Amino acid sequence: MSDYVISCCTSADLSEEYIRKRDISYICMHYELDGKVYPDDLGKTVSYDDFYKAMIGGASTKTSQVNADEYEKYFDSILSQGKDLIHFCLSSGISGSVNSANIAMEECREKYPDRKIYVVDSLAASSGFGLLVDKMADLRDEGKTIDEVYDFAMENRLKLHHWFFSTDLTFYIRGGRVSKPAGYIGNMLSICPLLNVDFEGRLIPRYKIRTKKKVIPFTAEKMFELADGGEAYSEKCFISHSYCYEDARAVADLIEAHFPNLKGKVEIFNIGMTIGAHAGPGTVALFFWGPKRED
Repeated sequence: MSDYVISCCTSADLSEEYIRKRDISYICMHYELDGKVYPDDLGKTVSYDDFYKAMIGGASTKTSQVNADEYEKYFDSILSQGKDLIHFCLSSGISGSVNSANIAMEECREKYPDRKIYVVDSLAASSGFGLLVDKMADLRDEGKTIDEVYDFAMENRLKLHHWFFSTDLTFYIRGGRVSKPAGYIGNMLSICPLLNVDFEGRLIPRYKIRTKKKVIPFTAEKMFELADGGEAYSEKCFISHSYCYEDARAVADLIEAHFPNLKGKVEIFNIGMTIGAHAGPGTVALFFWGPKRED
């Protein structure tokens, strides 16, 4: 058994079953649904379907990061067992949670001077964040030390690629990320924006693709173009979706047909409430390893 714990927050968008299978610890983010606060607990308190149905029905949503006190209590629960800890945070380009985690880390280092504690800004989001943490679990299982895992993460986190598309601009309009006139025209013309995460961990619009029929193969083609090793790609691929499994499955089918050496089948997960509260239903996100993300 390893002498350290790999940890993340639930915005890594892995399923409860998968995260337990990989022996990854987690702390819950928080969200509000029509003013009531819930833990983003991998769909246990409120199911993913119920959450997105509520959004479609007009429910208001907000999110909040884990504060420093919560992180300190959570870190303490691991360190007090004599374990070292490496915790991965949602990208600093999206959330300030890494700042709270760093404050808690410093407090815990004073309390546990003999323990190793690392906090890593993943510069990733959703199941891309999950794919990074999953790789760290692989390294742990291969016998790598916590220092080796930390070094690998810092060296390779920008090689994790994210491509997101949305088939409904309603929630971009509601959240103020798209103006009402532009969103109205975009929806009328069936525009599906394609975004990615840049080298600073920020979500950036890249293309405006007209119709879902076109954006699905276009998204897969980004992996055809950028995947590490090209068609010989042999790492894992994750996809997450918000209440649109069939669209996610369509992308996965194209990926599985193109990459014969893929490490297992494409894993498809739900986009959790932390990311979903902003993206809304109708979003599909593709994650894979490729060249380092540059400016």
